[in-house]
Amino acid sequence: MTRALCLAAALVLLVPALHAQNNDHSLSNAEIEKLRDTAYYPNQRIELFIKLLDERAKAIDDLYAHPRKPGREQDTHDLLNQFNSIVNELEDNLDDYSTRHRDVRKSLPKLVEATERWSTAIKTPPDNETYNVSRRLALESIRDVHDDTADLIAEQKTWFAAHPPPKEDKNNGVIDIPR
Repeated sequence: MTRALCLAAALVLLVPALHAQNNDHSLSNAEIEKLRDTAYYPNQRIELFIKLLDERAKAIDDLYAHPRKPGREQDTHDLLNQFNSIVNELEDNLDDYSTRHRDVRKSLPKLVEATERWSTAIKTPPDNETYNVSRRLALESIRDVHDDTADLIAEQKTWFAAHPPPKEDKNNGVIDIPR
Protein backbone atom coordinates (compact mmCIF):
# COMPACT_ATOMS: atom_id res chain seq x y z
CA MET A 1 0.00 0.00 0.00
CA THR A 2 2.83 2.40 0.86
CA ARG A 3 4.52 1.60 -2.44
CA ALA A 4 1.34 2.41 -4.35
CA LEU A 5 0.98 5.75 -2.54
CA CYS A 6 4.61 6.64 -3.30
CA LEU A 7 4.10 5.74 -6.96
CA ALA A 8 0.91 7.81 -7.14
CA ALA A 9 2.65 10.79 -5.52
CA ALA A 10 5.56 10.50 -7.95
CA LEU A 11 3.17 10.42 -10.91
CA VAL A 12 1.29 13.45 -9.63
CA LEU A 13 4.57 15.38 -9.41
CA LEU A 14 5.97 14.08 -12.71
CA VAL A 15 2.98 14.54 -15.03
CA PRO A 16 2.86 18.37 -14.87
CA ALA A 17 6.61 18.55 -15.49
CA LEU A 18 6.34 16.30 -18.53
CA HIS A 19 3.37 18.26 -19.85
CA ALA A 20 5.19 21.56 -19.42
CA GLN A 21 8.15 20.33 -21.45
CA ASN A 22 5.96 19.61 -24.47
CA ASN A 23 3.57 22.55 -24.13
CA ASP A 24 5.23 24.98 -26.53
CA HIS A 25 4.32 24.30 -30.15
CA SER A 26 5.79 27.49 -31.57
CA LEU A 27 8.37 25.65 -33.64
CA SER A 28 8.08 22.50 -35.69
CA ASN A 29 10.56 19.69 -35.16
CA ALA A 30 12.26 20.61 -38.44
CA GLU A 31 12.64 24.23 -37.30
CA ILE A 32 14.07 23.09 -33.97
CA GLU A 33 16.60 20.93 -35.82
CA LYS A 34 17.62 23.86 -38.02
CA LEU A 35 18.15 26.00 -34.91
CA ARG A 36 20.25 23.24 -33.37
CA ASP A 37 22.32 23.06 -36.56
CA THR A 38 23.09 26.78 -36.30
CA ALA A 39 23.88 26.77 -32.58
CA TYR A 40 27.59 27.42 -33.15
CA TYR A 41 27.09 29.98 -35.91
CA PRO A 42 25.51 33.09 -34.36
CA ASN A 43 25.02 35.04 -37.61
CA GLN A 44 23.33 32.08 -39.29
CA ARG A 45 21.20 31.52 -36.20
CA ILE A 46 19.99 35.11 -36.16
CA GLU A 47 19.23 34.90 -39.88
CA LEU A 48 17.27 31.70 -39.26
CA PHE A 49 15.27 33.43 -36.53
CA ILE A 50 14.54 36.23 -39.01
CA LYS A 51 13.35 33.67 -41.54
CA LEU A 52 11.11 31.90 -39.00
CA LEU A 53 9.57 35.18 -37.88
CA ASP A 54 9.11 36.31 -41.49
CA GLU A 55 7.20 33.08 -42.13
CA ARG A 56 4.89 33.75 -39.16
CA ALA A 57 4.34 37.36 -40.26
CA LYS A 58 3.57 36.21 -43.82
CA ALA A 59 1.11 33.63 -42.50
CA ILE A 60 -0.71 36.40 -40.64
CA ASP A 61 -0.75 38.53 -43.80
CA ASP A 62 -2.08 35.58 -45.81
CA LEU A 63 -4.97 35.10 -43.38
CA TYR A 64 -6.22 38.58 -44.23
CA ALA A 65 -5.26 38.68 -47.91
CA HIS A 66 -7.83 36.02 -48.81
CA PRO A 67 -11.56 35.80 -48.17
CA ARG A 68 -12.41 35.21 -44.51
CA LYS A 69 -12.38 31.62 -43.35
CA PRO A 70 -13.90 30.36 -40.10
CA GLY A 71 -11.43 30.41 -37.23
CA ARG A 72 -9.30 33.18 -38.73
CA GLU A 73 -9.20 35.15 -35.48
CA GLN A 74 -8.10 32.11 -33.47
CA ASP A 75 -5.47 31.31 -36.11
CA THR A 76 -4.22 34.90 -35.83
CA HIS A 77 -4.07 34.54 -32.05
CA ASP A 78 -2.10 31.29 -32.34
CA LEU A 79 0.34 32.75 -34.89
CA LEU A 80 0.89 35.81 -32.69
CA ASN A 81 1.62 33.56 -29.71
CA GLN A 82 4.10 31.59 -31.81
CA PHE A 83 5.62 34.86 -32.97
CA ASN A 84 6.01 36.05 -29.36
CA SER A 85 7.62 32.82 -28.29
CA ILE A 86 10.14 32.90 -31.15
CA VAL A 87 10.93 36.59 -30.57
CA ASN A 88 11.58 35.85 -26.89
CA GLU A 89 13.96 33.05 -27.85
CA LEU A 90 15.72 35.38 -30.29
CA GLU A 91 16.07 38.00 -27.58
CA ASP A 92 17.59 35.42 -25.21
CA ASN A 93 20.12 34.54 -27.92
CA LEU A 94 20.97 38.21 -28.49
CA ASP A 95 21.54 38.68 -24.75
CA ASP A 96 23.84 35.67 -24.73
CA TYR A 97 25.77 36.89 -27.79
CA SER A 98 26.14 40.30 -26.19
CA THR A 99 27.56 39.04 -22.90
CA ARG A 100 29.91 36.60 -24.67
CA HIS A 101 31.01 39.20 -27.25
CA ARG A 102 30.09 36.96 -30.18
CA ASP A 103 30.58 38.73 -33.50
CA VAL A 104 27.09 39.13 -34.95
CA ARG A 105 27.69 42.42 -36.73
CA LYS A 106 26.84 40.91 -40.11
CA SER A 107 23.28 39.90 -39.18
CA LEU A 108 22.26 42.81 -36.93
CA PRO A 109 21.37 45.29 -39.73
CA LYS A 110 19.18 42.59 -41.28
CA LEU A 111 17.47 42.17 -37.93
CA VAL A 112 16.75 45.90 -37.62
CA GLU A 113 15.16 45.86 -41.10
CA ALA A 114 13.13 42.78 -40.21
CA THR A 115 11.68 44.38 -37.07
CA GLU A 116 10.17 47.09 -39.24
CA ARG A 117 8.57 44.50 -41.56
CA TRP A 118 7.22 42.55 -38.61
CA SER A 119 5.66 45.62 -36.99
CA THR A 120 3.82 46.41 -40.21
CA ALA A 121 2.59 42.83 -40.59
CA ILE A 122 1.42 42.59 -36.97
CA LYS A 123 -0.48 45.89 -37.22
CA THR A 124 -2.27 44.89 -40.45
CA PRO A 125 -5.15 42.75 -39.10
CA PRO A 126 -8.16 44.73 -37.86
CA ASP A 127 -8.82 45.02 -34.12
CA ASN A 128 -10.36 41.93 -32.56
CA GLU A 129 -10.69 40.92 -28.92
CA THR A 130 -9.48 37.41 -29.74
CA TYR A 131 -5.93 38.51 -30.51
CA ASN A 132 -5.51 42.17 -29.42
CA VAL A 133 -3.55 41.25 -26.28
CA SER A 134 -1.28 38.89 -28.23
CA ARG A 135 -0.75 41.59 -30.84
CA ARG A 136 0.15 44.16 -28.19
CA LEU A 137 2.67 41.72 -26.67
CA ALA A 138 4.13 40.98 -30.10
CA LEU A 139 4.55 44.68 -30.88
CA GLU A 140 6.24 45.26 -27.51
CA SER A 141 8.57 42.31 -28.16
CA ILE A 142 9.42 43.64 -31.60
CA ARG A 143 10.15 47.09 -30.16
CA ASP A 144 12.37 45.49 -27.47
CA VAL A 145 14.31 43.47 -30.06
CA HIS A 146 14.69 46.57 -32.25
CA ASP A 147 16.03 48.63 -29.31
CA ASP A 148 18.27 45.80 -28.08
CA THR A 149 19.64 45.30 -31.59
CA ALA A 150 20.40 49.01 -31.99
CA ASP A 151 22.23 48.94 -28.65
CA LEU A 152 24.05 45.74 -29.62
CA ILE A 153 25.22 47.28 -32.90
CA ALA A 154 26.84 50.13 -30.96
CA GLU A 155 28.31 47.72 -28.37
CA GLN A 156 29.73 45.45 -31.05
CA LYS A 157 31.23 48.36 -32.97
CA THR A 158 33.00 49.58 -29.84
CA TRP A 159 34.06 46.11 -28.64
CA PHE A 160 35.46 44.92 -31.95
CA ALA A 161 37.24 48.22 -32.58
CA ALA A 162 39.12 47.61 -29.32
CA HIS A 163 39.38 43.81 -29.79
CA PRO A 164 39.61 43.01 -33.51
CA PRO A 165 38.75 39.39 -34.34
CA PRO A 166 41.47 37.16 -35.81
CA LYS A 167 41.79 37.25 -39.58
CA GLU A 168 40.76 34.23 -41.62
CA ASP A 169 43.05 32.91 -44.35
CA LYS A 170 41.05 33.13 -47.61
CA ASN A 171 42.89 30.17 -49.15
CA ASN A 172 42.21 27.44 -46.63
CA GLY A 173 39.85 28.86 -44.01
CA VAL A 174 42.50 28.80 -41.28
CA ILE A 175 42.33 31.53 -38.69
CA ASP A 176 45.57 33.48 -38.42
CA ILE A 177 46.19 34.24 -34.76
CA PRO A 178 48.82 36.94 -34.28
CA ARG A 179 51.53 36.03 -31.78
